[in-house]
Amino acid sequence: MAAPVPDPVPGDDKLPEKVDVVIIGGGIIGASAAYFLAERGVSVALCEKGVVAGEQSSRNWGWCRQQGRDPRELPLVIESLKLWRTLDQRIGEKTGFRQCGILYLSDTPDRQARREAWLEHARQHQLYSKIVGPDDIAELLPGAARRWAGGVHTPDDGRAEPQMAAPALARGARTKGAAVLTGCAVRGIETSAGRLSAVVTERGRIACSAAVLAGGAWSFHFCRNIGISLPQLTVRASVFRTSPVDNAPETATWAPGFTFRKRLDGGYTIANGDVSIADLAPQNFRYMLQFRNLLTKEIRSVRLMLGRRFVDELMRPRHWALDRPSPFESCRILDPAPVPWILDKAAANLRAAFPVFRSASIVESWAGYIDTTPDAIPVISELATQPGFFVATGFSGHGFGLGPGAGRLIADLTTGADPVVDPAPFRFSRFTDGSNPKPFVGL
Repeated sequence: MAAPVPDPVPGDDKLPEKVDVVIIGGGIIGASAAYFLAERGVSVALCEKGVVAGEQSSRNWGWCRQQGRDPRELPLVIESLKLWRTLDQRIGEKTGFRQCGILYLSDTPDRQARREAWLEHARQHQLYSKIVGPDDIAELLPGAARRWAGGVHTPDDGRAEPQMAAPALARGARTKGAAVLTGCAVRGIETSAGRLSAVVTERGRIACSAAVLAGGAWSFHFCRNIGISLPQLTVRASVFRTSPVDNAPETATWAPGFTFRKRLDGGYTIANGDVSIADLAPQNFRYMLQFRNLLTKEIRSVRLMLGRRFVDELMRPRHWALDRPSPFESCRILDPAPVPWILDKAAANLRAAFPVFRSASIVESWAGYIDTTPDAIPVISELATQPGFFVATGFSGHGFGLGPGAGRLIADLTTGADPVVDPAPFRFSRFTDGSNPKPFVGL
């Protein structure tokens, strides 16, 4: 079935000769960065090889959560939620954000113990997260066919519409003076005296003093072409949405075997939070040792699969000249197929737990590629080996909620302003300086 179609964003026909910052990638991270730079009066060009939010940024669950975050991410996501709450007014566009609360349910004492342990991090940051019991859950989730033993609830978390949010930010950036260039792949960078001096697009060259790679699952390929080793694993997540459902819960919920969140159209976005697919590619074997801790942690939920993607990646050029077409021009939108059995399980589990969904039809199903790092937190960093070149990638399934905060931090780093949060946890060098960062156990 068809993937979501993001809201349209008018593209500029004219390529600017020079800007302060070029953003490579028009997903939620790139669009947020472009907006916050343009808001400060910085000249910026947002370059997207396809359409804004054409890949994972329009295909994710739409959750904007603080709950359960890695402690290293918490300061950034707290700032991001502050931005989400006022973003529509700030940019003059609609993102679909609603503060609905998020609830994680527990099916075992061990899972509930992990939820309770995470609350210590919530308390340190004055979050409103709290443990809830069966009666609280029954009130939050009317119509449930069973009583749940417990969970954790964060009432000031929220949801937004992935098909709306990044396009809204990109249009907001354009209103503030940014050039938005769709169907415009960036092939690579140029340097002068050891520092980045321009990017080269399929339409021509843009001189700049800084460039930000926010390319999601494509970031590895871009980095490899310029001699940078970026450890990256891509995970295929399958999702579907339903027709409108009356009298179903408002609170976005994760439960064993299914997740749901209400949409503005009255339907629900549904996924199976217990299972996703890691489609093996040649580069995965190069970085397998670095990902061993993450794969061990997620051994029950991530299934390794050798299939079509391996062949596609094997045939993709490792290097290309800047005056020749790049791989980004041969695939404008990465559109993986959803995995039917994963979605079938999610639908069956949801309907068993909430009978109100039994009459809902499945309107669309799709999949997207989540780009992950070995410690499952993003890289938001200038590269010491390439001054002026910044990487903002590896958001590991957290990028939508983190988007506005990450965009604000990127704007700080590229302009030399005081960063909104400590950027040290997101430095690229953590993979090469012996830190050996590990993923957080989480919820």
